[in-house]
Amino acid sequence: MFSPGLKRSKLSSRKERNLGQNLRAPDSPATPLTENRKSAAETSIADRPNTGTPAPWAPRLSVLARIPPANKNDKGNEIDPIKPVFVGEFPQVIHDEQTSFLWRRVPADVISGGMDKGTCLSWIMCGNKIFIWSYLSFAALKKCITLELPSDVLENADLGRNSYRHNNWLLSVVNWDSTSKVTNRVAKHCYSVGIVLCNQKTRAVFYWSDILADVGTFPVTSFASSDESLVTSSPIDGNTTPNRQKQCNRHGTSFTGSSSFNSLIASAIPGTQNACVALACCSSGELWQFYCSPSGIQRNKVYQNIQNLSSQGTGIGQLVGSKGYPRSMMWRLPYFSVSDSNRQFFLLIDHEIQCFNIKLFPDLEVSKLWSQEIVGNDGDLGIKKDLAGQKQVWPLDLQVDDHGKVITVLVATFCKDRVSSSSYTQYSLLTMQYMSEVSISSDVHERVLEKKAPIQVIIPKARIEDEDFLFSMRLRVGGKPSGSAIILSGEGTATVSHYYRNSTRLYQFDLPYDAGKVLDASVLPSTDDGEDGAWVVLTEKAGIWAIPEKAVVLGGVEPPERSLSRKGSSKEGSAQEEKRNLMFAGNIAPRRASSDAWDAGDRQSTGMTGITCRTAQDEESEALIGQFFHEFLISGKVDGSLENLKSSGAFERDGETNVFVRTSKSIVDTLAKHWTTTRGAEIVAMGIVSAQLLDKQQKHKKFLQFLALSKCHEELCSGKRHPLQIILEHGEKLSAIIQLRELQNLISQNRSTGVGSTHSSFQNQVSGALWDLIQLVGEKARRNTVLLMDRDNAEVFYSKVSDLEQVFYCLERNLEYIISMEQPVGFQIRRACKLSNACVTIFRSAMDYKNEYHLWYPPPEGLTPWYCQLVVRNGLWSIASFMLQLLKETSELDMSAKSELYSHLEALTEVLLEASSGAITSKMERGEEHKGLLNEYWSRRDALLDSLYQQVKWFVEAGYQDITDGTEENKEEILRKLSSSLLSTAKRHEGYQTLWNICCDLNDSGLLRNLMHESMGPRCGFSFFVFKQLYKKKQFSKLLRLGEEFQEELSIFLNHYRDLLWLHEVFLHQFSAASETLHVSALSQDEGTISTTEDEIDSDHVNPVPTLTDRRRLLNLSKIAAFAGKDADSQTKVKRIEADLKILRFQEEIMEALPTDDAKQRVEKQLLCPEELIELCLKSESKELALQVFDVFAWTSSSFRKSHRNLLEECWKNAADQDPWSELYQASVTEGWSDEETLQQLSQTMLFQASNRCYGPEAETIEDGFDEVLPLRQENLEVPGLKDTRSVEAILMQHRDFPYAGKLMLTAIMMGCIQDDVKIEEGLSPMV
Repeated sequence: MFSPGLKRSKLSSRKERNLGQNLRAPDSPATPLTENRKSAAETSIADRPNTGTPAPWAPRLSVLARIPPANKNDKGNEIDPIKPVFVGEFPQVIHDEQTSFLWRRVPADVISGGMDKGTCLSWIMCGNKIFIWSYLSFAALKKCITLELPSDVLENADLGRNSYRHNNWLLSVVNWDSTSKVTNRVAKHCYSVGIVLCNQKTRAVFYWSDILADVGTFPVTSFASSDESLVTSSPIDGNTTPNRQKQCNRHGTSFTGSSSFNSLIASAIPGTQNACVALACCSSGELWQFYCSPSGIQRNKVYQNIQNLSSQGTGIGQLVGSKGYPRSMMWRLPYFSVSDSNRQFFLLIDHEIQCFNIKLFPDLEVSKLWSQEIVGNDGDLGIKKDLAGQKQVWPLDLQVDDHGKVITVLVATFCKDRVSSSSYTQYSLLTMQYMSEVSISSDVHERVLEKKAPIQVIIPKARIEDEDFLFSMRLRVGGKPSGSAIILSGEGTATVSHYYRNSTRLYQFDLPYDAGKVLDASVLPSTDDGEDGAWVVLTEKAGIWAIPEKAVVLGGVEPPERSLSRKGSSKEGSAQEEKRNLMFAGNIAPRRASSDAWDAGDRQSTGMTGITCRTAQDEESEALIGQFFHEFLISGKVDGSLENLKSSGAFERDGETNVFVRTSKSIVDTLAKHWTTTRGAEIVAMGIVSAQLLDKQQKHKKFLQFLALSKCHEELCSGKRHPLQIILEHGEKLSAIIQLRELQNLISQNRSTGVGSTHSSFQNQVSGALWDLIQLVGEKARRNTVLLMDRDNAEVFYSKVSDLEQVFYCLERNLEYIISMEQPVGFQIRRACKLSNACVTIFRSAMDYKNEYHLWYPPPEGLTPWYCQLVVRNGLWSIASFMLQLLKETSELDMSAKSELYSHLEALTEVLLEASSGAITSKMERGEEHKGLLNEYWSRRDALLDSLYQQVKWFVEAGYQDITDGTEENKEEILRKLSSSLLSTAKRHEGYQTLWNICCDLNDSGLLRNLMHESMGPRCGFSFFVFKQLYKKKQFSKLLRLGEEFQEELSIFLNHYRDLLWLHEVFLHQFSAASETLHVSALSQDEGTISTTEDEIDSDHVNPVPTLTDRRRLLNLSKIAAFAGKDADSQTKVKRIEADLKILRFQEEIMEALPTDDAKQRVEKQLLCPEELIELCLKSESKELALQVFDVFAWTSSSFRKSHRNLLEECWKNAADQDPWSELYQASVTEGWSDEETLQQLSQTMLFQASNRCYGPEAETIEDGFDEVLPLRQENLEVPGLKDTRSVEAILMQHRDFPYAGKLMLTAIMMGCIQDDVKIEEGLSPMV
């Protein structure tokens, strides 16, 4: 690939060439004899041809042998992964022009070309003609624009045949379509492009404002004045002199010192009509500005000497102001916003990088922002000069990444080895990046850039080249592998540099001599945002070639001590290697990709992308399957297949890596052998495509039969369900592709019948929607797999069946390209309908296949069908949401257009909802989280169904004539007809709101009840939804009447609405349940338990808070229902209800005893729980209430008393404090009370009455008595189970008067518990 630094003898070179010719493969194209390839002027290397790509230069196969013949049988094992891939030929007009050059014996040096990454345009200039086309397009479809220069231009532009800068033309492309970054990287097409062309030597500038609109017109021209073109640069200070001078570099090589342009960039000016600004740097140090518009070109010298703008000076110990500097210019960002009035660009001079800003409007103004030295004394800033052995440093070219943050500089260094005294050149890449937190303003003098990585040495010791060769080298960045760069030389070589595994690897783009030179290189736009694709190379004669990422990774070599030029090699092994290449020329891999090459491209984005790890066992198993299947096709026998395949491990892999899946995929993805790249787009309109697809379908059916007869199907069904699912999905996709092909045929037929009619233009645009989608999908596949770049987009689409999901991916990402918002609304609707119809066709075809072969499918539990995947759902939603938007914004359309849009959207809605429901089912079966998917499904369903129903109502209101046909049907009947299909879809997908709206608008209670019976989904389905709607509208009578027919469903619903549940339970004669419901409602603490009817709704008071009177009413109703229930425990329920009634009445009594304050208002408004009532009584310090708290405890349950035992103890303490026990004790002692008097006095105490209430013979409690919670006497604690329980006696023992009045206290509680005829003072609560 590379040539060394030393020359070899002419004799040796000549002998090796002659020997190589004798070893030429017999079937290779004839290589011209050495004698016939001599140039007019003898070069230093004997018999070296004028053209050709990289060295070593020995006879080799013609490039035609590398381009695959159309009828070659492609095999995956023939593909050489380290070879470049043929992308496509030149347009025919270029071949014709090149042929005319040969007849006229025009030197090949006048042919030049280039590639523009931003617009994906390539160009070739032959003589005075410029040919421009998109290098993304398939060769037969290339639309080539031909521009022609005035005939006197070439006469003034003396090219100089011995110059390495053989073309002397600089071309810049201006894209008018967009001044912002293109997000649609697949649909990267230009509709308006301007061209700025400049001759480096004569400084003549030519401008085409719009080459797509002004084809065949002459450009706007501007020629330099005689004084301007003779300006030269002084060797030292750069001052201009009017005469041409000759300068000598330090190697003794002379060059012409004429002032010429070295670099050209151009930018559109926002807010203008096809006006742009171009900037060119001159070897004299000048910076020129050209304002280009359709009316003319204005020239302006911005800077006289850019070298003097350096903030660090020029004392770097090397030549400055030579013809090579300023070297190159580059925009910092390739794209800019319309609102931006400024753009920055970089300028590379001999020792530093300068950054300028140009103000685009209102006036063009260029100002310097900063400059930073990259060749100087500080090695941390870039390249350190004056190192031992270093003589001179040349920064050769500069490139910037798409984000404008990383700058890469190609550098050549002239060195001398002090040991051997030999001189050599070292090539390296310097990578700089912006420092963090650096504020860039005008004329910055601080450091702006820093090294991103150490200097990457490409070739450590290369041959000494003259300065012209060095300055002919160009740099490109951005291709795959990530971080790689490609170096182009003026001699036509291209070398990819890639830092891989801690070392630099070089890959030389290598084609035979008749390919001509490499003119330029660019990058294929990747289909993934934020990432570029593979390298693509423009050759002089052999068309366009791509360099796969795998080729760079696998074919890269360590940097040799050789040059990047083509001069001969001194190593004897190079000729021998060339001989071996010629001997085995018959084994050269065809560059045409086969069906096995689908996965050989650049499919992944990390690490060793495109390299599939397949074991020898996998290869053996796949070969074995192929052998058995081939035998089955011939003989129909499958003897021993299953056992052999099991032993080979064919059933071990799962998913896409399973060998059965790979075999199935190879069947459905096979490329047609008889399709060629030269037949053009018309191939897709022929029946051969359909025939090829049918052949695939028949072969895939045979493969399924092979699986069944060999028992492999049974083995897969039991152990590998997923691979079997994928195999059958291949059949689904193949069936869908066939139906899609038939749909495209139908569209083409309709278009052909419309030719000549007034609507032919309209038909052409409409029929292109599906065609554009096919092109996008095929284009994406071609770019992801560069081995397919020489195939037509449609051919790739119809062949790559297994990736049918990419149709929906392109719909999601590139819909704005297929349906432009600039088109009339009618066109948008028709194109949207075509795409929708295609999606529905794909889905229904797949479902039909599945229904037909349902017995072949494995159990579906947990398996997600391909049409339920996220990419498919998002693609369907993309077109559906676009159609929704059209429905909302196109009220002025006629009935037919809206009807067509509605019908297609309705069908698409059904498909989308089916896909979403299938995905949900699979996730639920696998036990995975599916809440997000449910929300997506619900939101899309409701949006689609609601919009469709609104459109139906619009049709009804507008009096849809196509349906009524002039009859006198009323609106309800029209609505019933129009909504029938929508009703069916809504019913299947639980679109309850739509079902409800239809039934309400039809006022059809019968339909409503039928739907409620049929739609029994989760939580009673549609019935639950109807109940909820009626409840929201306060239509309780209608709601309860539905309970006659939907008894169980309404019961479930009303569990959340107890205020109505008891009515339904009474209707069902469930009186006990009604009693319980009323009881719970009466004691509920929830607000709004009392519902209001539709007529009682008050905007200020909806669902009022129930009062104590309302609660008493509910308790009384509960008591009545309990009596009506006549259950075994009805008496217990009645007793419980009566106790709660007593508590409720007790709260009302407290209201009268409490003073008027906030506490009383709170008691009046809400129901207090028993503990709140008791605490309120204790705080009141009322003697009457102190006794009534024991009634509250008695009316509650045993569980309440146990849980509130501490509160009960507080009540006993409070009761003991109500009487003056010290005074009673003194009186008993002083007066000497008898037993009768003692009983009489103690019966009036609170302790006596409380004891009688809680422990007396007539004491009544709910459930267990007080003894279970708080025994009366201390000796009762000996009872088992009560050892940890306190007693009333223990509580009294803590009283302050107990030491002297304890006997009276104990007597009072003991007499109270056995006394049964105590007279209770009036005013206390009766013990009922």
